[in-house]
Amino acid sequence: MTVNFRSIFEVTPAEWLTGLGISEDEIPDVVILEGSWWRADRQKMRLQHLTDVRELGFPDIFWGKHGDKKVVFCMAYGAPRAVEISQIFASLECKLVIQIGTCGGLQSYLKPGDIIVPDRIKCKDGVAEHYIDGDTISADPHWIACAKAALEPHNRKVYVGPHVTFSSLFAETVKMYEGWHNDGLLSVEMEAATTLAAAAKYGVPGVAMVVVWDELTAGRRFMDSMTPKDLAELDLSNEAVFAAALTLTEDVT
Repeated sequence: MTVNFRSIFEVTPAEWLTGLGISEDEIPDVVILEGSWWRADRQKMRLQHLTDVRELGFPDIFWGKHGDKKVVFCMAYGAPRAVEISQIFASLECKLVIQIGTCGGLQSYLKPGDIIVPDRIKCKDGVAEHYIDGDTISADPHWIACAKAALEPHNRKVYVGPHVTFSSLFAETVKMYEGWHNDGLLSVEMEAATTLAAAAKYGVPGVAMVVVWDELTAGRRFMDSMTPKDLAELDLSNEAVFAAALTLTEDVT
């Protein structure tokens, strides 16, 4: 008996469009993903900046417009969810994938509210490795420069440099932090490598902008208290990265 296995990699664009409930003309120019526990609050905040918003055929994937550009926004926590969104829309030939969210700072000079724009990302999440050769994915240099320029008006401290994506916040250890710190990595989070790797498989550029929350070299995790000033800086930068993502959307041609 012949067994005809079929994977998600064989899903056709027509099938994706049908499942999503969009036409070919509605394929987004830009896909913005954000990883956070605070899904409902973040989702509400982000969608208010888009027009003509509607939820697509798969849950928590929202289509909208920013000016004349079509945007998909999705709260995608962790690599296993982020890869789904990135792969679907990269396979449909969107023009840019953007990852935003928060991260843990791995260098002592990094403070809450600082923004990391990774240039090289070590893939330690268990998903990105299925989309690229090797253990590192690079963000698109053109869009790194655009991200820096888009963040400049927001008066934030922005650092470009190496980053690591790991599989689980809860599974990170002090030994890992020490190793990543000694390797010169700036920060760690859970989605960027996979988001960019899945996009790259289909030839779509990607960029990430992540905000420092945890001060890992000082032993302060997200469960630990922050000063009112640090909380204010964190909030300002969380707004800035989404505003910058929309600026990048305007730059897509």
